[in-house]
Amino acid sequence: MRRLAVILTMLTIVFIGFGCIIPVLPLMVAGTGARPFHLGLMLAVYSAVGFFISPWWGRLSDKVGRKPVLITGLLGFAVGFIVFGLAQHMLWLMYVARIVAGGFSGAVTATAMAYIADVTGVEQRTRGMAFAGMAIGFGFIIGPAFGGLLSRWGVAVPFYAAGVLAILNALWGLAALRESLTPERRGQAAAANTSRWAAFAGPLKYLYLVDFVSQFCISSLEGVLQYFEMVKIHATAFDIGMMFLISGIVGAAVQGGIVSFIKHGKELPAMVAGLVISGIGLWLILLSRNFWTAALYMTIFGASNTVIKPTLQSVVTKKTRVGQGLASGLISAMDNLARIVGPILATVLYQVHIGLPFIVAGAVAILATALVYAYWVGAQREPAPVSAG
Repeated sequence: MRRLAVILTMLTIVFIGFGCIIPVLPLMVAGTGARPFHLGLMLAVYSAVGFFISPWWGRLSDKVGRKPVLITGLLGFAVGFIVFGLAQHMLWLMYVARIVAGGFSGAVTATAMAYIADVTGVEQRTRGMAFAGMAIGFGFIIGPAFGGLLSRWGVAVPFYAAGVLAILNALWGLAALRESLTPERRGQAAAANTSRWAAFAGPLKYLYLVDFVSQFCISSLEGVLQYFEMVKIHATAFDIGMMFLISGIVGAAVQGGIVSFIKHGKELPAMVAGLVISGIGLWLILLSRNFWTAALYMTIFGASNTVIKPTLQSVVTKKTRVGQGLASGLISAMDNLARIVGPILATVLYQVHIGLPFIVAGAVAILATALVYAYWVGAQREPAPVSAG
């Protein structure tokens, strides 16, 4: 339990650092005189690098252990954040910083999830993943407020703060985090030398696609929500921030208070419920009439979407036939791919009709229940794995 508490605290600190830069990232890009297009491109570049490298980090953590990879990732994050702060008025250096941060992203998130899979038993796996989601959500709630406060001393200050947090987190991890993989298990992973596509084989591939859909819906909403609500209810930036805050708090409560109590073997029904209700939530956003209805509908989407990831990670880490690191790395890669596709498609659809991104994303979420069914059918025909790690 102590090892789980340490890794959850580290995850919270990581995402406080992430959240810290959210309020000032657009301002830093605008300060170079660059068009807003570059902000979207930077986010896409970060995700693209993460898509290709995350499975490699996961596979490496299976071979050498979670702790060294996680510490390396945190130090890499620190470099990325600090370089971005130093890049004020230098657009090219900002791109370099985002490439560095994207390259190390899988070393942190995928490895942390693999660590949680290592230290939780089959019966407690969903609870461990739900607590991880709650820790991440908590970090994202605190981070933007902290970053907004620090920005009073300059738009680069939150980046330096995020870098210092990452360094302190790495030092604390060196002292407090115990390795979760035995030398025997590391040796087995090194001997196997498994390809990333081995993790995508069999019925589990359908759940990796469900993960893509879940993140696609989130990133699509993030790409156009502010534009939509500005037209629909004349929302301000503060209003949008408060909607995300309310949704984040409720989502964290759902993960800690409901998802963590989902029993082993009940993950798939919970996943289906999360997909259906989140799809309905996206459609309800079209009916926004004022701040409170908009916040309610967004919270319905956000809270139900938070059910999908921990239940999915629980099943994948219990059923995978490859190392936990590689399996978690592939999930991270699918997240990054969705973060590239979602905002681009959503903004294109928005230009056709302002409600179209929500209609399409909602339909995709509900149709993704067929992927869960396809996994269930395939899993019935497949013999149980010999081990999950």
